[in-house]
Amino acid sequence: MLTALDLLTANDTPGQHAPSYYAATANRTTAHPPLDGPRSCGVCVVGGGYTGLSAALHLAEKGLDVVLLEANRIGWGASGRNGGQVGSGQRMEQTVLEQRHGLSHAKLLWGLAEDSKALVRSLIAKHGIACDYTPGILHADHRKSFVEESRDYVEHLRLVYGYEDIRFVDGDEIGDQVGSPSYHGGSLDMGAGHLHPLNYALGLGRAAEAAGAGLFEDTRVTGIEGEGTGRITVKTDHGEVRADHLILACNGYLGRLERQTAAHVMPINNFIVATEPFSEDEARGIIRNNVAVADSKFVINYFRLSADRRLLFGGGETYGYRFPQDIMAFVRGPMLEIFPQLADAAIDYGWGGTLAITPKRMPYFARPAANILTATGYSGHGVAMATLGGQILAEAVAGTASRFEVFEKLDIPAFPGGDRLRFPLLVLAMTWFSLRDRLGI
Repeated sequence: MLTALDLLTANDTPGQHAPSYYAATANRTTAHPPLDGPRSCGVCVVGGGYTGLSAALHLAEKGLDVVLLEANRIGWGASGRNGGQVGSGQRMEQTVLEQRHGLSHAKLLWGLAEDSKALVRSLIAKHGIACDYTPGILHADHRKSFVEESRDYVEHLRLVYGYEDIRFVDGDEIGDQVGSPSYHGGSLDMGAGHLHPLNYALGLGRAAEAAGAGLFEDTRVTGIEGEGTGRITVKTDHGEVRADHLILACNGYLGRLERQTAAHVMPINNFIVATEPFSEDEARGIIRNNVAVADSKFVINYFRLSADRRLLFGGGETYGYRFPQDIMAFVRGPMLEIFPQLADAAIDYGWGGTLAITPKRMPYFARPAANILTATGYSGHGVAMATLGGQILAEAVAGTASRFEVFEKLDIPAFPGGDRLRFPLLVLAMTWFSLRDRLGI
């Protein structure tokens, strides 16, 4: 099994963004220095993705002295490589959360999810982040048996949660919305949206720096000392930081830096390709109204059009932590299952990344020690929730923990065997659910 150090280096060139469409179209580059020698601060944040950047921004706006340490580049991990979907709700449907936690707690979780989308939009507007935000996510059912469930769920959201931005889509309409024979119905959520994830992360980084946070890149954290005993010492390969509080925002790249958190999350890989640009008519034949799409498979297909009318398509699964040698060929298969008419389309970019899931597919918020907080395991639903997670961590450090406790009370279990048995469990689970998708179970 690979260690955390391996996951930071096994599939990527250290210090460089993955060779993705997003990196090729980034609207700015970063030039934050490595840490050089000892530093002292009020709060040290480890991880330069959405959670860490949002935490640093909101802490700095509160007047706290913040140091953020990123092992590679700002937005280097999943925050700069994902599908860019800003989804509604939590990773699990509200009906599931009601069964698990009761209606009252489920409504708190829905409200926080609504807060997360509003926060993303407000940060984009406030800080002038050019990231091509576009409304709309279409949830597409790949089985006819799922369609009535989608209709019922839409009604549930409208009646119980007062959510009016979503509507049911029948088989005829979904065939008009998406140029594929694969789908039988679903729902269209115009309160959700999609964006350029790396440009969004870079914009958060610029805002955090402007607010006064100290950002350091190419600075890998190698150890933590003094947890719960007063000041924490965060050791890196370029010096150390002494802080009153520590925020761990590492998600899939945490490794064993903090063993309690590591036992609750499992790193998994995902892969995306970007086709050549299409004409406007060709693009409308793929996705008519420029919404993002996510389908109902367990090993999900998700796709959308870029600002320059490329199809960005994510799909496929692997049973290890090494990326496929040819990601473009690997993802082309699932893409052509959905869009066989694209057999002759060129693929210009293919890339992978590592995210983190939890056993219950809900984020893990915890205090591993009195002065250490973590939020992780967004399970593929992290663009908005990780942004909110950073804001919530900043609130908790500043003494207001009510929203933090909503997630903390979910009591996310550890994986059986902790961080040592996660990999064989991943292989078993992915094999089973992939088989279910293929057999239509």
